[in-house]
Amino acid sequence: MDTLTHALSGALIARATASKDAPPRSIPRRVAAGFFAAAAPDLDFVIAFVGPVEYLLTHRGVTHSVVALPLWALALSWLLAKLLREPGGWRALYGACALGLGAHIAGDVITSFGTMVLAPVSDWRAGIGTTFIIDLWFSGIILAGLLASALWRRSRVPAVVASVVLAGYVGFQALMKAEALEFGAEYARGRGMSGARVDAQPRPVSPLNWTVFVSDEREHRFTHVNLRRREAREFSPGDGFVAKLDAGYLPLARARWESRGRYGESELAREAWESPALGFFRWFAEHPAFDGVSQGSTCVWFRDLRFLTPGRDVVPFNFGACRDGPGSPWRAYERVGPNERVRVD
Repeated sequence: MDTLTHALSGALIARATASKDAPPRSIPRRVAAGFFAAAAPDLDFVIAFVGPVEYLLTHRGVTHSVVALPLWALALSWLLAKLLREPGGWRALYGACALGLGAHIAGDVITSFGTMVLAPVSDWRAGIGTTFIIDLWFSGIILAGLLASALWRRSRVPAVVASVVLAGYVGFQALMKAEALEFGAEYARGRGMSGARVDAQPRPVSPLNWTVFVSDEREHRFTHVNLRRREAREFSPGDGFVAKLDAGYLPLARARWESRGRYGESELAREAWESPALGFFRWFAEHPAFDGVSQGSTCVWFRDLRFLTPGRDVVPFNFGACRDGPGSPWRAYERVGPNERVRVD
């Protein structure tokens, strides 16, 4: 989830849970504490300046942990009590900070990137995958609740109603994911792919847009669909970026399945993939696929199809293994352009 939406969600939950007997002047400080606390976990973005591998290994890690949440809430409530000049001290803001942090963690868990909710005890990544990382409907519900709360500032009812609607929206997305999964399972059954793994990833613009995967040990088959669309959307230059993103999702009846091999039928690619150099990417990637060979035959590239989005020209997290020649050790690289690479190990 984007950081602004996280922050707004913290403000909303802080307002929704404010005591009915709370002094009116304390509400803005509580809401501000929820706002800043819910944004705080994303401070781990600074790890990206160390390197892309460190980013994948640590982003959404200890700052997003339910194990560490009580300590983070204590530190943030103490700091914010000083900054916001809260008369009640850190105790008055601890609950709002804890709720803000919890809202942030929940907001990331419903996306697909994966969140290490048990760090530093475990590096297991939780990801329900009901919601795209930037969901304007999700953000809009929160913003509407906050605006209504500003108009009816003496009542927490608008914030409570918005929170309930938001939970209902995520529940609706979960139902849509179940439909997308069943569509993939039906495709697999029709082709006798009894051992295939079926997955569905949320996509932008609409909760009805999904990429459905049917994967086996050799390849990924996938399609971009809209679960309710009856006719394909035509896109013309000048229609805008949102229309471009939305046009790639076809009606179920017209689904166009594509195929990407895990190794491209290449023993070289399999060797590169299984090398220690790409251990970090094997841990991270959910739908890894072969993405070509460069520098003669010394570099083998892979990408995670989880982040393949119609309408976007760039797919993030494109990593590979390179070596000087047969028998030489593999080294990890990131591809940063058509002919550019950066060593990351």
